[in-house]
Amino acid sequence: MKKIAVYPGSFDPITYGHLDIIKRGLTIFDEIVVAVARNSQKNALFTTEERVELIQDVLKGEGRVTVDTFSGLLIDYVASRGAHVIIRGLRAISDFEYEFQIAQMNSSIGREIETLFMMTSLQYGYLSSSIVKEVCSLNGDIDNFVPMEIKKALKSKYGLA
Repeated sequence: MKKIAVYPGSFDPITYGHLDIIKRGLTIFDEIVVAVARNSQKNALFTTEERVELIQDVLKGEGRVTVDTFSGLLIDYVASRGAHVIIRGLRAISDFEYEFQIAQMNSSIGREIETLFMMTSLQYGYLSSSIVKEVCSLNGDIDNFVPMEIKKALKSKYGLA
């Protein structure tokens, strides 16, 4: 039986920190579904479709990763994909507090789905999509934060291309 995990998030945009979690997750799982959340409560820079395309572009050639979208309860989406694990990346204690509550809620729903918390690699502990967007919007150097495809898309969004 294939070990499938779902790595959900807004990925607005995907960063080297996200990609690090995916790469490390592939050492544990046979397949990872990167699930881009359709969240109307967040004011995203990129549309859901743009985020999916960017992630697919960055991960082209990695046949064990699928990019998809979801709305509604994550736990229902995970079950629909035949997965049994949700991967969540953690940077700090503040991330853990929130993620722990969500994991406990998912567990209380009674599904046979586990949450795996992965600590970010040290070099990405400070990195977030919000910080990347802010630095880029001010025409700062983001080469160490995102792949070139993402940098180009960000600069285009901010009229800096």
